[in-house]
Formats: sequence, C-alpha cells, structure tokens
Amino acid sequence: MGKKNLIISIIAEQGFIRNIGEDGAHSEENEILFNAISETYIPLLNLINKFEEEKLPVKFAMVLSPQLCALLDDAQLQQKYIEYLEGKIALAEKEVARNKNKEELKNLSQEYLEKARQTLFDFTSTYGQKLVSAFHKAAKKGLIELTATSATYSYLPHYADLTEALNAQIETGLLSQRYYFGEVSEGFYLPHLGYANGLDKVLRSYGINYTIVEAKSFLFSNDRPVNGIFTPMRTDNSLVLFARDPDTPEDITGDEGYALNPIYRCQSRDIGYQLPLEDLEPMVGKENSRIATGLKYWTNEAEDDVDSDEGPYYDSHTASEQAKKDALDFYQKKEAKLLRAAELVKGQDVDLVLTIPAEILGQSWYEGMTFLEEVLRLTVMGGKLELAFCKDLISEQFSLPKFTPYPCSAAGEGYGEDLLDDSNKWMFRYIRKATERMIDLTERFPAETGLKERLLNLGTKEVLLAQSSDWPLMLAHQQLPDFAEQMFTKNIISFTNVFDALASNTVSTEWLTNLEKEHSLFPWINYKIFSRKK
Repeated sequence: MGKKNLIISIIAEQGFIRNIGEDGAHSEENEILFNAISETYIPLLNLINKFEEEKLPVKFAMVLSPQLCALLDDAQLQQKYIEYLEGKIALAEKEVARNKNKEELKNLSQEYLEKARQTLFDFTSTYGQKLVSAFHKAAKKGLIELTATSATYSYLPHYADLTEALNAQIETGLLSQRYYFGEVSEGFYLPHLGYANGLDKVLRSYGINYTIVEAKSFLFSNDRPVNGIFTPMRTDNSLVLFARDPDTPEDITGDEGYALNPIYRCQSRDIGYQLPLEDLEPMVGKENSRIATGLKYWTNEAEDDVDSDEGPYYDSHTASEQAKKDALDFYQKKEAKLLRAAELVKGQDVDLVLTIPAEILGQSWYEGMTFLEEVLRLTVMGGKLELAFCKDLISEQFSLPKFTPYPCSAAGEGYGEDLLDDSNKWMFRYIRKATERMIDLTERFPAETGLKERLLNLGTKEVLLAQSSDWPLMLAHQQLPDFAEQMFTKNIISFTNVFDALASNTVSTEWLTNLEKEHSLFPWINYKIFSRKK
C-alpha cells in the first residue's frame, strides 16, 4: 500500500513598502505589514512552538519572500511596530472604558487588549524582534521547510525571452535565502505559480530540483500525466514538478468558501474607520489619517450595515468552534481525494499539494490560524495521511516520467490576466526598457568599483523593484492604486537617474546615499547578476 502524502505550503509575500518617518507607526503603508505580523507571523511561530512542545510531528513548507524578510529584519520598522502595538494597547484600554455599559463590546475590547499585550511580549521578549531568525530556527529543527522564491516576487513568464532578467530575479532570490537562512533550498516557488517554457532550464542551472505548478500545467499538457496531479513529473531538464490542488484555496476564500460564514469576524469593518478621530487618538496618523486598528466588533452578517454600531457582534468562542468544524470538512475532502487517487494508481504513493496564501491565516480570514492548526492536527492524528515536504519525495528524481508542462499560472483565471490588463499594461514598456538598459550597463561597465559600482548596484535594485508583481496587482484590484503607481514610477525614475548619471559621469552623492537608505533591501547586491552569461 503506497503512502498518501499531504504537502502544505504557506506563501508569505509582501511588496517592499515601508515608512520610517515620524508618522510611520500609524501609517497606511506600514499597517499592511504590521497587521500581518500581528495576525499571521507571530501566531504562526507560536503555533510551531506549540506543536514542538506537544511533540506532535507536524511539518509544512513556507515561502518567506526576500522583500518580506528585508522588512521583518529592518530595525527601524521593528521599532515602529513596537510603537504601533503600544498605540493599539492604549486604544484598546480606551475602548474597554468606552464600552463599559455594553457587555458584549466590553468583553471584545478586553480580549483585543489582552491579545495586543501578548503580541508585544511575544515580539520583544519571546522572539527578540527577530522573526526571520525564529523561522530559521524552526527550519533547522525540521519543523518547516523554507522554500526560495524570486527577488521581488516578479511574474517570471513576462521575462521568458530575457534570460538575464530571469537570472537576476532567481539568483537574487537564492542569494537572499542564503543571506537570511544560511543555505539554499532544493525547491523554488514560482510567484503566482507562473510557468513558461524554458524556465525549467534556468532553474536547473542554479541547482533547483523541484517547483510547484498550477494543476492546468499537468492536465492540459499534450502528454498528459497518467496519474494526474497526484504524482510528480519531470521536465526534459529533470526539474521535478508538483501540481497543486486546484480546489485550494478556493475551498477557503471562494464564493462559497468557509471564510464567508456569517458568524466569522467581518474584516472590512474596523473602528478605525467608524469612530470619531478624537476617540482614536492613540492610533491616528499624520494629518489625522485613519488606519485599520484591528479592533473589529462585527460578524460577516453585519458587513453591509456600516452605518450602524449595533450587532450582530462577534463571538470568538463560537467562531473558533466553527473554524474547527470547517477544518474537519476540509480535511475530509482532501483525505477522500487522496484515498480515491490511491485506489486508481494501484499501490503507488500519491501526493496532494496545498498552497495557502499567508494572508488567509489571520488577515483576510481572522479564524484562519485556528483552521490551519486543526487541519494539521487532524492530519497527524487521523492516521491515513502523512504530512510531507516536497524535498522528501524526489529521491527518484531522474527516473520520473518526463512531460512538457502547459504554460499557465495561478493568477487571474489561470493565465496571469490581472498582471497585465487595462489598468496596468502601461507599466510594461517602462519595465522592459529599464531591464534592457540594465543588461546593457553590465556590458558597458564590466568591473566598476567605488561610486560607479554603488550607482550600478542601486540601479539593479530599482529594476528588480520595478519588476515586482505587487504594483500591477494593486492597480488591477484597486488596492492603494495611487500609492502603487507612485512607487512604481519612483523605481523607474530612480533607475533613469542612475542611467543618466553613468552616461554623464556625474552624480549627487547625497541623492545616492538617501535612496540607498530608503531602499535598504539586498545590501549585498552585485549589479553583475544582470550580465549575459558567457
């Protein structure tokens, strides 16, 4: 009887967005990261430690993108996060007093107050502000597998004809993983699972042994795999491909997903956008700007009634119990799928790969971490499935059947449509031109030192940042679109200034130094990553 393996991979990625100014603690830019730390990354580390204490053999993979690692490891942002939590604690204390005559709201306010205090303790004392190091320690213990990804989560199929751009994104991603975690993984996570012909050759040239692709890559292939998505295959260059489960995360966040249950907490209603500014004073930003505070009192049932302060109010105990029921339903579906697959492949091992965006776990779905914990427990305790890492399932790498995967993606409707649509297509010509110019610069300046080397390294970072898929996605989904356009434009203009400075042999050292500090990621960057390989 073959094994039935369940591989869970959590994808944590964020654009390089930071505000270290005086208003940084309560700014719209940093709120995205700070909310993710509070609701996902610290709870995830706590969950890993909990399983270790219980000696429960739980394992899952994680992708921590280079941009996210740079943000989490930023000492200035760490201090701003502490200020953010202190403001949240002060606001929660005010809310406990304000809601003293409303029992349900008072209890919720107290719950949020205690949680914010615990989060501050965990961040400063338990993890010493070093969350990246904490994930590294978990990986060294074999509790999680850390998988590399591209430098700025760039959609690689857009550069399939520019091998130098692919090299730059992949090589920088691998160097970043070595920088933060001391070693390079066998696997590489393709942003948005974007696969194009020829990517396997580039990945293999860097020693990558496996990646995950969208199910369509298997099912729409001309030489369709006999075992469907349940056993890995390899390309002509012997890159092992695992197909992800096409129903995850749709099961969770789809039109009929678990996260939409009316009793779960409504994530779109926050007192930061409803109370008078004077009541929000501990968390009001510069020029009285509002941000989400994390103090949310309503259920999904009350989502549309934004003008009312009345219920139905959120009940964390009831929601937690429902999350466990949903986890059981989810687990049973995956178990049934693997058991059925095992019957059909007649004794062979079968695998099912679940990719789960980290934002589902606490951010877009408040109960997501409870759900994940229960799924992991059910898998370990159920006895029919085994949790596994992809790297443990490729011992037969060079004897796996070969096939030609169908080019597709997990973005849009399966082909990355929202990464190049009417809202963001104007960006592409600027990205292409900047990329081509950067490749050309490496030939014109093959071995520079001093100020010119600093300029070239800065230009490299600006091109990599401009290639980030975060900017076009923010435009496509209208999430801070003006800010996304501003950040992308700044990347392009900054690179253009570098290009012009090299052409004229003049540069403002003050401008250069300030931009180096602002875009502080990849301190070890070398512009030659864009050079043509001989």
